[in-house]
Amino acid sequence: MGTPIKRKHSVEISALGQFTNRYMGCGYNDDYTVKELIQRAKSVKKISGIELCGTWHITEKTAAEVKGYIDDSGLEFVSVLPDYFAQRKYGHGALSSSDPQIRADAVRDTKIMMDICAEFGGKIVTVWNGQDGYDYPFTTDYIQRRTWIEECLKECANYRKDINLSIEYKPREPKMRSFMTDASTTMLMINHIGCDNIGVTLDFGHSLMGIENPAEAAAIIKMYGDRLMHCHINDNLGYWDDDCLTGVFHPIETIEYLYWVKRLGYNGYFSYDQYLYREDGRDGLEEGIEWMETLAGIADALDDAEVDKIMQSGDGIAFAKMIREKMFKTYK
Repeated sequence: MGTPIKRKHSVEISALGQFTNRYMGCGYNDDYTVKELIQRAKSVKKISGIELCGTWHITEKTAAEVKGYIDDSGLEFVSVLPDYFAQRKYGHGALSSSDPQIRADAVRDTKIMMDICAEFGGKIVTVWNGQDGYDYPFTTDYIQRRTWIEECLKECANYRKDINLSIEYKPREPKMRSFMTDASTTMLMINHIGCDNIGVTLDFGHSLMGIENPAEAAAIIKMYGDRLMHCHINDNLGYWDDDCLTGVFHPIETIEYLYWVKRLGYNGYFSYDQYLYREDGRDGLEEGIEWMETLAGIADALDDAEVDKIMQSGDGIAFAKMIREKMFKTYK
């Protein structure tokens, strides 16, 4: 049997609020202030960390106020995302914009979040380049735009070596094609930039929608640079970033993923990036953690020698028997 470990749970606090989509612009649930969102996170007993989004939850002007809310909650500050995706000026790109002033603004916003992260005692700025991509053929100089992204990231990484920039790749949305698409292309860019404080945030749902196997994605990140810095947890149907309850659609893939990130030595937070439009986000967070811990318990119960034997043989039936017996043994 594998060795059980204590996993740390955090939440991107928007997951505890209300959401809109293109059909329900008024939102599905009630609005909450940042203070209320942090309090809702605190009310979930197994949550010990929180993650924020720039402009949504925190700015230079509100940093001291928000830090007070976090300090009062007793929760650990885990990460913050610069807002490259919900400001109109970044609609045609942020770090990849053809306008040098827009790129400079994106770099400045990143540096501000790096300073706030350090002030709050954190180590990770999660970089999600939602608007850095393209929609149509022949509309993009791929080499030039990727070069701009690399230059911007390098400038930010060199600005503060004590803060990690963790790239959260995603195949599409809001742009139809993103530049940081999957684990392999993201690691190519990171290795090309050559800064030790740039790594990867592996979002389970993004990996699924990119037709990746999240466990293999974790292994790729390990093998080609050992840069897994942060993990986002959720689930989806495989073709869109639905941000559903953790584990409910892909429990076996989640078990394999949890087995592999433990095997690879990841000891950071698992941050819940669930967006439950019609359900209560706080209740969904509690249930997501229960799913996570249940599936993690199965991953921990796997015998490493048995797993290695099945990996060497490639025996799908042996795999199915092993997982069935661990998942459903109480029903025999």
